[in-house]
Amino acid sequence: MPQLLDKTIEILSVKHLRGPNMWTYHPIIEVWLDIGDLEDYPSNLIPGFYERLIKALPSLQEHRCSYGEAGGFLKRVEEGTWPAHILEHLTLELQNLAGIPGGFGKARDGDRRGVYKVMVSAINEEVTLTALKYARDLYLALAQDTKDPVAEVQTIIENLRELGDDLLLGPSTACIVNAAEERGIPSIRLSEGNLVQLGYGAKQRRIWTAETDQTSAIAETISRDKDLTKSLLSSAGVPTPEGRTVTSPDDAWEAAQEIGLPVVVKPIDGNHGRGVFINLYTQQEIQAAYAVAIDEGSEVLVERHILGDEHRLLVVGNKVVAAAKGETVWVTGDGQHTVRELIQSQINSDPRRGTAEEHPLNPVRIDSAVELELARQQLTGDSIPSLDQKVLIQSNGNVAFDVTDAIHPEVARQVALAARVVGLEIAGVDLVAQDIGRPLEEQNAAIVEVNAGPGLLMHLKPASGKPQPVGKEIADHLFPPGSDCRIPVIGICGERGKTSVAEMIAHFLRLTNLYVGLACSKGLFFGQRAIQKSDAANWENARRTLLNRSVEAAVIENNHLSMLIEGLAYDRCQVGVVLNVDPKANFPEYAIYDEDQVFSVVRTQVDVVLPTGVAVLNADDPMVAKMAELSDGEVIYFTQDPESEIVKVHLQNGGRAVIAGKQQIALNLGKHTQKAIPVPKHLVPNASTPWNAINLAAAMAAAWALDIPFNVIEAGAETFVSHPSIQ
Repeated sequence: MPQLLDKTIEILSVKHLRGPNMWTYHPIIEVWLDIGDLEDYPSNLIPGFYERLIKALPSLQEHRCSYGEAGGFLKRVEEGTWPAHILEHLTLELQNLAGIPGGFGKARDGDRRGVYKVMVSAINEEVTLTALKYARDLYLALAQDTKDPVAEVQTIIENLRELGDDLLLGPSTACIVNAAEERGIPSIRLSEGNLVQLGYGAKQRRIWTAETDQTSAIAETISRDKDLTKSLLSSAGVPTPEGRTVTSPDDAWEAAQEIGLPVVVKPIDGNHGRGVFINLYTQQEIQAAYAVAIDEGSEVLVERHILGDEHRLLVVGNKVVAAAKGETVWVTGDGQHTVRELIQSQINSDPRRGTAEEHPLNPVRIDSAVELELARQQLTGDSIPSLDQKVLIQSNGNVAFDVTDAIHPEVARQVALAARVVGLEIAGVDLVAQDIGRPLEEQNAAIVEVNAGPGLLMHLKPASGKPQPVGKEIADHLFPPGSDCRIPVIGICGERGKTSVAEMIAHFLRLTNLYVGLACSKGLFFGQRAIQKSDAANWENARRTLLNRSVEAAVIENNHLSMLIEGLAYDRCQVGVVLNVDPKANFPEYAIYDEDQVFSVVRTQVDVVLPTGVAVLNADDPMVAKMAELSDGEVIYFTQDPESEIVKVHLQNGGRAVIAGKQQIALNLGKHTQKAIPVPKHLVPNASTPWNAINLAAAMAAAWALDIPFNVIEAGAETFVSHPSIQ
């Protein structure tokens, strides 16, 4: 379409909202776009656009959009919609096809003609922004009809998948995090790798792939030393193959003769099966295997070969939760192609094989182990097997075929014992057996290795059989059902008074002997110590309180601007306090102009209150009082008006309210006053501090919500002294 060839879409700005925000509960990017003259070209006015879009991404049929049904988005495209809306859906679908989680998207008008805001789920800012840029390029290619849409999409998906592999959590870690989040357990990624915190503050646990903060360094060291592992297992009555360490090729042959042929030769501290040679009979094979194995580890182990298939069993918390079996890999000759070519056409062509983490099977390459296997058959990689000749490539290849349901209870008992002997709460136990459904002793089977930090992909995406919920098993082990993963988090927002209310709540909590983290405009405090003496009412410092393993309660001040441009630092809170809202305090630089938009920003604090939590709301502020219906938890009102109609109705319905008078503050439940606390002299309102009483009432309401005893609240009011202001 010639008139569209010079049109483009400019990205004006990008915000990464890293926590709950005015749009949704999850991290997003908010991108401002200028579509320029494309404002005059809705999709129904671009000839062939609809057809090219469907050809490029037929999976868009599943997008429901405003119609609330499959095909809803495409219906909007057919009727006519604008580029920003289409970019939203393209970004989501490109991420989805690349295996990147995320399902939230919105497009809204900006502050002038041709300018729009697009919001999209973003577990990683760079990945999602890259997907959006690809979506822009794809849209323009479809609108201008300049590229093959199918080829363009395939290239984009491959590039996004590679980027995701580099920047996102690996599948083993991700499955644990996803299972935890399904149970409402919050997660925080602590590094660019796979180190993740589950839970907050003093209730947190840490994982690194399938290792946890309880994985002993001693146990991990033992597991890397195969000879030591065998010795400990044997002493506990766990069947292991006979063998010993050797120091030279000749010593390896001598050990093999002592043990009895055939034997296995492997590095004592290798991993991933590198340098492992099985079923060796001859001196030449054994000495050649030694030469490879010594390059893969510090020492070499020779042990009895066990007849059977390799199995990997996953132990979590003294229980076997999954098992996978290895495969024997063959090719069949055709009299025309070399072994190397047959491996490519008959083995590596399997779509389950690949180098990416989502592939359950690895590609087969001719390494030293395969060369040795071929040599035993008088072949090399360049040999041409005769027609129908069977050629063994690997005796035990990928352990990726699920056999969890076949495990014999006695096998499970001995495998769990092996993990316990080594000292691992999560372990991958390797055993060789002909039939995992029979006790090991019956078939002369044995456990050959115990591994720390086992990979989980073989159980999540087996080459055959059903996937196992190993992420859930690990999450449940870290946080047994009924255990608490959260410390009390108290969030405070408002135009006025939030710093002093935050200080008061932190003071009340300290009097209950809790180690409190406080992030407010006066600084960052851990316990009584000021860690930072500059303004800490922002996302970064709030997150620091949640990372601290000593913090038993976190009090976090949230200003409206931080909530608008960063989001909240926590997913949910025990208590959310909203003091007041100034409907005129808008943010024109972010296109927040009216009180409805301001309300959408501030309501986030109430949206995240836990069902077991409490929203503490100012009944005297109509906008704040209106937020009561948004709370998943209980509502406690505070007021200076003893005749407040909102409070009267709330109390009549059995609710709680705190009423601030000039001389005392009454804590009421239903029709009865539970406690009347005198206002301390130093907090009595005066001309310069007219908000003292109402701020104290809000802090007392939050303390009551936290079940702090009345006598502690009263003592806290008497002893409260505000920290000096920042100089």
